Amino acid sequence: MPADPTYAEVLRQAIAEWLPQHPPPLLVALDGRRGTGKSLLAREMGALTGAAVIDGDDFYAGGSDTYWDAMSAADKVARVIDWRRQRLVLEALRQGRAATWRPYDWEADDGSPAGHELTCPSRAVVILDGAYSARPELADLLSLRVLLQVDRSVRRERLLQREGEHYRAQWEARWLVAEDLYFETIMPPAAFDLVLGSA
Repeated sequence: MPADPTYAEVLRQAIAEWLPQHPPPLLVALDGRRGTGKSLLAREMGALTGAAVIDGDDFYAGGSDTYWDAMSAADKVARVIDWRRQRLVLEALRQGRAATWRPYDWEADDGSPAGHELTCPSRAVVILDGAYSARPELADLLSLRVLLQVDRSVRRERLLQREGEHYRAQWEARWLVAEDLYFETIMPPAAFDLVLGSA
């Protein structure tokens, strides 16, 4: 299913307006709750603009269900994505250099990075796609912080179809409080440069 063409066009226009007025690269954080369609939109923007797309899930910190369930919402937000490694990647790109990192090994899912490296070339536009990608710790490196919002009922239905009721329920029990804290208090819509859609 393609991303909403209206969202893609609005974001494409924002990028087109930014580029002539600033030296590249344009580092875009595409943030939003799980199930909003961030990755679909990021891929579409890559095709439309030639942007490089970095999957924020590459920087998942790892950990058992017990490990995460013992944490407060604030600790989950602070630790779930290794933003320090993201920062190193963004710093290299900001300086006009290619960036290399080892993605999380989702197949092993034991907290370790994969054995291979990924590289993002220096591009005029780079999109960091993923929840928590616009976090305050990265703000000085980001050119444009974009929030994608979709009604909760739509997101829940997408997750149900994609992952099944059992996993969706487990995920909500573990992570919904962290998303609520992040998107309502740490990075509410007013903190973003561009908001697409409505909650």
